[in-house]
Amino acid sequence: MKHFLLVPDSFKGTLTAEEICEIESAVIRRHIPNAVIRSFPMSDGGEGMTASYLRIVGGQEVRVTVSGPFGDPVEAVYGLLPDGSAVMEMAAAAGLPLTGGRLDPLHATTYGVGEMIRDAVRRGVSKILLGLGGSATNDCGIGMAAALGYRFQDQAGEPLEPLAGNLGRIASIRTVDSLPSLEIRAACDVDNPLLGPDGATYTFGPQKGVRGELCAYFEAGMAHYAQILSAYSGVPVFDIPGGGAAGGLGATVQSLFKGELSSGIDLLLDAAGFDTLLKDTDIVFTGEGCVDWQSAHGKVLAGVGLRCRKVGVPCIALCGSAGQGAESLYECGITAVFSAVNRSAKFEELSKTSREDLTFLTDAVLRVLVR
Repeated sequence: MKHFLLVPDSFKGTLTAEEICEIESAVIRRHIPNAVIRSFPMSDGGEGMTASYLRIVGGQEVRVTVSGPFGDPVEAVYGLLPDGSAVMEMAAAAGLPLTGGRLDPLHATTYGVGEMIRDAVRRGVSKILLGLGGSATNDCGIGMAAALGYRFQDQAGEPLEPLAGNLGRIASIRTVDSLPSLEIRAACDVDNPLLGPDGATYTFGPQKGVRGELCAYFEAGMAHYAQILSAYSGVPVFDIPGGGAAGGLGATVQSLFKGELSSGIDLLLDAAGFDTLLKDTDIVFTGEGCVDWQSAHGKVLAGVGLRCRKVGVPCIALCGSAGQGAESLYECGITAVFSAVNRSAKFEELSKTSREDLTFLTDAVLRVLVR
């Protein structure tokens, strides 16, 4: 066993995908000095997608000041690719790490995402690959739509501020400016629909502060907006796989912008030529910070595991921790799941030992493999 392929996602808040590859490579070489190791830090549409594309296909990094989740200016980074298109993460303007711990879903907005897209359009870009993972928002993307020329009105025809708290008051949609000529392809890290128990609010809302009575309030607002949106665009958004991504941004991308929703990990694996790389691979290491039932729905581990299973290459997931439903990954081609954390501790404490924990875990797995 000499040919290794490393394709981890980041351990969010602790280790980047690049750092994970470095740690695992060092341990592998300690056990197998002549090992052939190929590293491809991955992303499923969230954190790291822009960097991954620039690393794989080349291009130019762009920095632009836009509105953050609560309107404060933030510096967002996106990429201009060699084919003239742009790759960007919505989380660069409206991601959870930008909130500073403030959970206020009624006022968190995707407006800055639209500003980032506008900046790319000013540079001559007409094709956008937009990653939808890691959002702090539950506004169905109306903030982004407003930044690009859409307006939302109440029953009296008065303009509404494009915030999640106003979704239930929207009676009509119109445009006041010439919309940019755009082709948007959204890279989704989940396949959840917009509404229902598996939708944007009930599944992902709690991590953004949508809890208790707010859940029913947001669900009702989204359901109302979905009816208005479907009637206006002619695209029924209720059951679109991925429509619930990024707090419902997926639904607006497909309806108002006629965008295509795609699996983020599949797009990146194709760009990396992953299937060809597998032909000369003995074993694949993948992983993410916390593996659970959600990992089987559009995440890196599921995408990598399914492709490995097709060609019979073992795929081992080295993760930070394992939660409820992690075993569902075995149905997605993952051979085994290993967790670096087997003790109770606060996140702040775990982040301090994340390198050591992953080193210990990788070493333990290699000791079994090389016997």
